[in-house]
Amino acid sequence: MRGAARRTPQREPFRMGEVQVPPGGRMTVDLPAAQLYTHTPLTTPVHVIHGRRDGPCLMVCAAIHGDEINGVEIIRRLLKLPALKRMAGTLLAVPIVNVFGFIDRSRYLPDRRDLNRSFPGIEHGSLAGRIAYLFRTEVLDKCSHVIDLHTAAIHRANLPQIRANLNDAESEAMARAFGVPVILNAEIIEGTLRSVADRQSIPVVTYEAGEALRFDEWGIKAGVNGIVRVMRHLRMLPASRSKKAGRASQFIANSSTWVRADQDGIFRAAMALGAHVREGRTLGWISDPFGEKEIAVSAGTDGIIVGRNNLPLVHEGEALFHIARFEAAATVAKQVEAFTQRLEGDNELWQDEPPIV
Repeated sequence: MRGAARRTPQREPFRMGEVQVPPGGRMTVDLPAAQLYTHTPLTTPVHVIHGRRDGPCLMVCAAIHGDEINGVEIIRRLLKLPALKRMAGTLLAVPIVNVFGFIDRSRYLPDRRDLNRSFPGIEHGSLAGRIAYLFRTEVLDKCSHVIDLHTAAIHRANLPQIRANLNDAESEAMARAFGVPVILNAEIIEGTLRSVADRQSIPVVTYEAGEALRFDEWGIKAGVNGIVRVMRHLRMLPASRSKKAGRASQFIANSSTWVRADQDGIFRAAMALGAHVREGRTLGWISDPFGEKEIAVSAGTDGIIVGRNNLPLVHEGEALFHIARFEAAATVAKQVEAFTQRLEGDNELWQDEPPIV
């Protein structure tokens, strides 16, 4: 009919298990993961936001290691953003993948297996294999892009950083869009979520920030900002109107190394995350309780500290500092500092969110 407005074809509902989420709808779907020996069912909750317009299906997940809780808070804040009401495509938000570990404040599953070494999983295998299989088939296989949120292990802290296979053009584009200064071109470890996503040609990046069982406000804000930037890059969200929305300068490290303890003792660190160090620089000291036997911990290479041990009690051979190698490490350190200052002054997403202190 002349003059009649064209109608945009209605999107199909998003299906997960027995649940259908209509276009413009949002719903939490509980995937049956296992059953406790108390006969209590255990589920993996997946929050689905299905936009009215076509677009990518982005999965953001956290707590594959159950004690890495920063990502849980990142996803909570992400889901509160008003901009998601105008979102194109579909967002699958999984704040707690390893529910067993989260309940027990543990990295592992009850069978002492690491869920992030158990992919792609097996339907009738161990508990870890079954949960990995469920997560892959019910969630990952429905995605077009993935952001996997992590922290360092217990008693260690990571500088906010992106790890990705930069040989994959789409993964590299997501890594750069995320907007943190430090990107590690990290090799893919067999059995990880990133390995199976890469094998299925799903672009994937891992965001690392903070310490297990601790909230880190800087890392949380950088994480939410980064996810929003990736969603804008994927055209799931409109571009920012903020004049301060420019991306930080970014630097790629193609290699990194750990500095380890040369003796048992009490460790006193002298360098912070993000610091620029030169080969031979003293990073801290290890001594016995009386101070009679003390050695300096020295950097074995030039670079930036992207990971650090926070526990003063160390055994010989324990990892103390993780140093990423860059061609212009001093410049990277300045950009990390500038990035932190910008985060403190960036209020675009944080008007109603008091910081964690």
